Amino acid sequence: MQKLKIYYSLLFCLCSLFITAQEKAAYTGNPDSSFFTARELAFAGNRVAARDTLNTILTVYPEYTDVRVLLAKTHTWDKEYDSARKHFNTIISKEKEIKEVWVAAINNELYSENYATALGLANKALKFIPDDVDIVKQKQYAINGINGVQEVENNMQENDSTVITPKNQFGLTNSFEIFDIVYEPMFYSSIEYKRETLAGPVIPRINYSNRFNTHGLQYELDFYPKLSNKIYGYLNYGFSNASIFPKHRAGAEVYANCPKNMEVSLGVRYLDFKSIKATIATASVGLYTGNYFFSVRPYITSISENNNLGISGTLLARKYLRDKDNYIGTIINFGYTTELKQLRDTQDALLAETVLYVESQQVLLEYQFSGKKNPNIYKTTLGVTRQELIFDPGKFFWSVSAGLTYQVRF
Repeated sequence: MQKLKIYYSLLFCLCSLFITAQEKAAYTGNPDSSFFTARELAFAGNRVAARDTLNTILTVYPEYTDVRVLLAKTHTWDKEYDSARKHFNTIISKEKEIKEVWVAAINNELYSENYATALGLANKALKFIPDDVDIVKQKQYAINGINGVQEVENNMQENDSTVITPKNQFGLTNSFEIFDIVYEPMFYSSIEYKRETLAGPVIPRINYSNRFNTHGLQYELDFYPKLSNKIYGYLNYGFSNASIFPKHRAGAEVYANCPKNMEVSLGVRYLDFKSIKATIATASVGLYTGNYFFSVRPYITSISENNNLGISGTLLARKYLRDKDNYIGTIINFGYTTELKQLRDTQDALLAETVLYVESQQVLLEYQFSGKKNPNIYKTTLGVTRQELIFDPGKFFWSVSAGLTYQVRF
């Protein structure tokens, strides 16, 4: 019970620090880059975070029409028709010849079944954009709705200029790690397939590793269920018969979008090695500000064979470029190795539990970008690690790692 109190107190303090920092921060980012980031978040279903970013932009750039249009659309998509209407009215009162605004505003009324209002908007729109085919079609939908004819169909997808995100993604990752003393180079690869479903993304994955001249495969499945507009989850299960992977691994976490451009989560991981079992409690607090995203994640690990706790953490800072698929970032890991990466001692025996008690620090740089003429994604990483030797406490080794990921979307 005392351990849980300490854990929740730590999480509360982290949340408080992020809220305080956000309240003091003023928006100084690039409005165009921030808009592209918000647009990608909105189309990916993370509309609460997108709205937070859009509202932040409007505090400094209230006349940025594209920002207000997207903000209004996200309210429509979440059936918050009154909120959407206020933003559409603000735009239409000043700019009367933008077709996208009229179409979206009329859609908002059609979906809220305010057919008379939709008809009035359509008639008004046709005064400024005469004989437009899409608006004429919307006008007929409104008339049908008034007359009780059940032909008011899902014209938002037909007429709204949203981006269609590919529902399939194939990814391949290769990386290696070299050491300055003792250990031979290690190699890692993974292949995965991601499928976007109505319930959330599903990702089966196969991991391969070659460490200490030992080959091994691990089979994993990730699922990110959409629980509501503001909450989503993470579920994971992995299995392996190889000695260099845990026999079983499992994870669960719940993420919630909060005000002030924040995202928080609370979760648990479980690792079942041949010799030990480990339970890892974790949480995260993330903050979007302008084109940047910052996150802190603590880990508290308990080994089944003793009552000691291991504490570690991860800090992430990321700057988005033109959208969510293009960014540069830095990840800092400290404490014990959070995944209990197995190493060998001088007797060539696999050790996992001892990693809990060795000191470790890592700095990882990441750069992700997408193709100019296709939706495929490329990601490179470069890291440096300093870690205490298991068999010689107080002495450290250094390692350098590098990786490349290629993702094909279709």
